[in-house]
Amino acid sequence: MRNPSSLKQEFLKKWIKGLQICSATKKKMSLMERKKAIKLSADIAMASTRKSTTYWSHALMENASKDDTNKIIIENVLGNDDNNSKRIIFKKASMGISLSQKGIISSKKIVKKSCKISRRATKIISPNIIAKKMVKKRTQVLKSLVPGGEYMDDASLIKETLDYIISLRVQVDIMRHLANNASHEINDPKTSS
Repeated sequence: MRNPSSLKQEFLKKWIKGLQICSATKKKMSLMERKKAIKLSADIAMASTRKSTTYWSHALMENASKDDTNKIIIENVLGNDDNNSKRIIFKKASMGISLSQKGIISSKKIVKKSCKISRRATKIISPNIIAKKMVKKRTQVLKSLVPGGEYMDDASLIKETLDYIISLRVQVDIMRHLANNASHEINDPKTSS
């Protein structure tokens, strides 16, 4: 795992770069457009700090790259020094879902067969079955929260979720730090005059 301070520095650098590109492409933005630009540049910066090593970063990049204007931001945030990782991100983002869907289809067949067998075997609802259903429901919720989670198996989902939470925590820490500094500058009379 990378050093959190270096991760924060890299995220901040890429996030600011993304914000600058967003503001350069459109001078007058509404409040909603600014909100979308901040979120988009934060997502791209967060995903690009993972250097195409996680499924969730691929999913974020793929979702962002659906819009042609976002592709410009992605390419500039990744920069010229990351041309190889840029190709990997776009290639894996476009290929990863179709490959994962094939795995899901075959696993659905297995689940259907096992459900038929278990229905024939017993009609009594045991605590184990109830626990399994609860775990399955919570896993589905988790898959909906993690970008690209719907295409992951359970073991990958846990690993990816932990990595995604760490990246979200970095993003929140930096945004909180920036907000605190901005409020101190507004409230401190020495800096405002």
